[in-house]
Amino acid sequence: MRIGQGFDVHAFTEGDHVVLGGIRIAHTQALRAHSDGDVLLHALMDALLGALALADIGDHFPDSDPRYAGADSRQLLRHVAVLVAEHGYRLANADMTIIAERPKIAPHREAMRVAIAEDLCVPSTAISVKATTSETLGFTGRGEGIAALATVLLEPSERTRQP
Repeated sequence: MRIGQGFDVHAFTEGDHVVLGGIRIAHTQALRAHSDGDVLLHALMDALLGALALADIGDHFPDSDPRYAGADSRQLLRHVAVLVAEHGYRLANADMTIIAERPKIAPHREAMRVAIAEDLCVPSTAISVKATTSETLGFTGRGEGIAALATVLLEPSERTRQP
């Protein structure tokens, strides 16, 4: 078994939606980022890569590379899922937390779980998405951006288990 953790944060900028957990959510602002700014998937990818000791998403998808400008984080997550499989592991479960005052996450949580499970080829019961506020403290509390945390447990895939 391998455990990984991930964290990401993005500041708000002008725009009309955010992307969280692969889901487009109407909002009064967007997240400033080189890619689509999906802090939840970025934290998840860092957790998966960390569990495999494969550095982080900045090494795999550098913001200095124009190929990743505006990138769909779900496509990047699917690439990371291939790396997990190639290294002989599969996701046992992922537990993630979004830290934001707004937008409200609850109406979108199930769609996020389903999208993430689909991209990682696991049942949605293996995916936990939670949300909290920071009680008006710090940059998230002031509504300046969104943060996300992710923890994953990887287990050896069937093809690598010993009899």
